[in-house]
Amino acid sequence: MKIYGVIGWKNSGKTSLMERLVAEITRRGFSVSTVKHVHHDVDLDHPGKDTFRHRVAGAREVVLASSDRLAIMVEHRGPEPELPAVLARLARVDLVLVEGYKRDAHPKIEVWRAETGHPLIQPGDPLVRAVATDTRLILPVPVLDLNDTGAVTDFILHETGLAV
Repeated sequence: MKIYGVIGWKNSGKTSLMERLVAEITRRGFSVSTVKHVHHDVDLDHPGKDTFRHRVAGAREVVLASSDRLAIMVEHRGPEPELPAVLARLARVDLVLVEGYKRDAHPKIEVWRAETGHPLIQPGDPLVRAVATDTRLILPVPVLDLNDTGAVTDFILHETGLAV
């Protein structure tokens, strides 16, 4: 499984780019999964629902299964899981796109827009292989047009060895 990250500061456009990348890469015939890192509590469950009651009672994993999807909620009740542990739970696919986990050791594209007011991450991270932006920049890594999904996809597929 190939792993590639999309990093950047809040409101830089990471999720919009991820959405377009998943659509384009799957359109090209590759299987894709995603991992999204968040810095706040996330709960897909609601008080009173059966699965919520299972978790509160002490179940370590609760599976919701239907004809359309399968969701596994894991109560790890400890420190935040590290990316390798999360990746180990995924079914095999051609490419896993990781949004966030900006300090982890995998190749990444940084999404950067001047209006966020944040500095570039790339100068301090040698694993940032390119910057996708809507601003003209001169950097020691490729600068990609944030709005050219095809070019960003080409770059990632080439970097991961999936390009044909």
